[in-house]
Amino acid sequence: MKTIWKMAGAACVMGLLLVAEPSEARAAQFGPEVTNTSSYVVKIEAPEVEVHTAANTSSAKAGTVKRGQTYQVLSQAEAGWVKIQAEDAAGYIRVPGNASLVEKTSQKVDESVKKRRETVEYALQFVGGKYVYGGTDPHSGVDCSGFTRYVMAKAASISLPHSSGGQSSYGREVTVDQMRPGDLLFYSSGSRINHVAMYIGDGQIVHASTERTGIKTSPYNYRKPVKIVSLL
Repeated sequence: MKTIWKMAGAACVMGLLLVAEPSEARAAQFGPEVTNTSSYVVKIEAPEVEVHTAANTSSAKAGTVKRGQTYQVLSQAEAGWVKIQAEDAAGYIRVPGNASLVEKTSQKVDESVKKRRETVEYALQFVGGKYVYGGTDPHSGVDCSGFTRYVMAKAASISLPHSSGGQSSYGREVTVDQMRPGDLLFYSSGSRINHVAMYIGDGQIVHASTERTGIKTSPYNYRKPVKIVSLL
């Protein structure tokens, strides 16, 4: 795990702040970004191979396949039999002595998981920055809703108003059990929402907290969230 040391700004806690990359536990909460899937094909090598309606030679004949032809494997059975989609109909052939079985691997990128990771990583780079009431840019100072507004706009191309109450009306509401990194958590004082933070996984949030502490990470339940929304 790489660590980066940053000097806190004047409005932040004086001293050195440790900014760590997402832990393995936190990263796991994003879900798999790349999914590997395997499929099989058979290439016919014998001059002619009978296709049967079941995975045995005593079953009815459904057709024949010839040398050089390649078919997608629909399923595998016992004793070297596979089900293929032949020209006439789906049926079974026995591979040993008749065909070669080839595995094909493909990768699929989950764009939602990728976007969540990128958004959280973008937000975390500002840990240690200043809290400024009414601020809109974490490079110079920002308040809670200015921070989430800036991050969502720059990292996810999502436009939000500059108020925690206004932002709470966007997206899809989720529960604590359903929340994922990149979701927004809202906190209230009485009946009025007055703070917003971003969930980063591993039970943690990143937020522009106070003038004293600046942009920091905290346990998500340091206060009880009153609403959680998913925008990604």
